[in-house]
Amino acid sequence: MSGGVESGLSEEMINLTRGPSGLGFNIVGGTDQPYLPNDSGIYVSRIKENGAAAVDGRVQEGDKILAINGKDLKDLQHREAVDLFRNAGDDVSLKVQHRLQPQNGPVVYRGDGEPGGIPLAAILVPGLALAVAAVWLFLRYRQRM
Repeated sequence: MSGGVESGLSEEMINLTRGPSGLGFNIVGGTDQPYLPNDSGIYVSRIKENGAAAVDGRVQEGDKILAINGKDLKDLQHREAVDLFRNAGDDVSLKVQHRLQPQNGPVVYRGDGEPGGIPLAAILVPGLALAVAAVWLFLRYRQRM
C-alpha cells in the first residue's frame, strides 16, 4: 500500500484491466448527489461478481475513489465521474482510499444481513421450555388439591 495511515484511512494505487462487465463496480456520490453528508466524493457502492475489481480483490464496497488515471475526482458531479470511468480506457489506474478495520474491539453489525449477538432461538427455546414446565407443575399441583 502506498500513502499514509491517517485517522483510520489508507490509500492504495490499484491497476485494473477492463473486462466484459467494465471495471466491475458501481459508484455513488458527486457534488449533485453526495453519498455521505458534507462529502461529495465518489464511492464504490457495489462490486460485481466475477468483474475486474472482484477478481483483483483490493477494491471494496465503501472505498472512496480519489483519482482515475491521475485525474482527481474532487468536486465532480456524478455524471462527470461516470463519464471519466467510461472513457478511461482498458488499463485503468485508481487511487483508492480504504477505511481500516479495527483489529481489536467490539463486533459491529456488518451490513450483510447477519447481525451480531445472541440468536433469537437461543432465548425463545429455553423460555418456552420453562413456561411449559411451569404450566405442567401448576396443573399437577392443582389436581392434588
